[in-house]
Amino acid sequence: MYRRLSERQLLSTLDTLIRRIEERFPDSGLGRVSRELRALGDEAARHTAWLRRPIWPLRVAAGLFVVAVAVLLGIAVAAFPAFTTVDGWSELFQGTEALVQDIVFLGIATWFVITLESRFKRRRALGAIHGLRSVAHIVDMHQLTKDPERLLAVGSDTASSPVRNMTREQLARYLDYCSELLAVNSKLAALYVQDFNDPVVLEAVSEVEALCGDLSGKIWQKITLLDRAPGTA
Repeated sequence: MYRRLSERQLLSTLDTLIRRIEERFPDSGLGRVSRELRALGDEAARHTAWLRRPIWPLRVAAGLFVVAVAVLLGIAVAAFPAFTTVDGWSELFQGTEALVQDIVFLGIATWFVITLESRFKRRRALGAIHGLRSVAHIVDMHQLTKDPERLLAVGSDTASSPVRNMTREQLARYLDYCSELLAVNSKLAALYVQDFNDPVVLEAVSEVEALCGDLSGKIWQKITLLDRAPGTA
């Protein structure tokens, strides 16, 4: 029961997080980013359901191709003894070389056809994972100027300094929401390899998880500064 990620539970958690963000920070950019992540969550649910289903036309075509290759190889092997009757060793070697080349070519073609379904699914999965990677960077951009040191220390701003109008509590909540969005983002990426064991997709998911973990680590450094500041409840 607790060995699989549930798309329904994951999207329900994201819905709750979106409400928390919009209730505390109405009309904020972070709220709009969370809505975009929710759209990617719906896509992830549809894509993972599609990845679990076999593509029967491709499988039937691959099966027919394999049968055709097996028949051709059988014919070639059956006809090979005829080469032993040729005059001269050179013609025998030429015939053997041609047969080996045909076998190698048919083997490569067979592998290409058999893996066609996997590569087709991989292409769609990688495109969706790329969207999750982009959202992770967008979340990081939203917390980039949320610097607790400027809130806790007295300093002068310049004309290009970002507007800082959050209280200490609001800043802590904002950073916490960013960290939670990154955590949900990495779990959405993990859905793509739950039932699709492809090494290329697994590597892409691992990269997204590592990215979200690194970005979340930077955010928690800021949260730790707020927690250790004098006067923090």
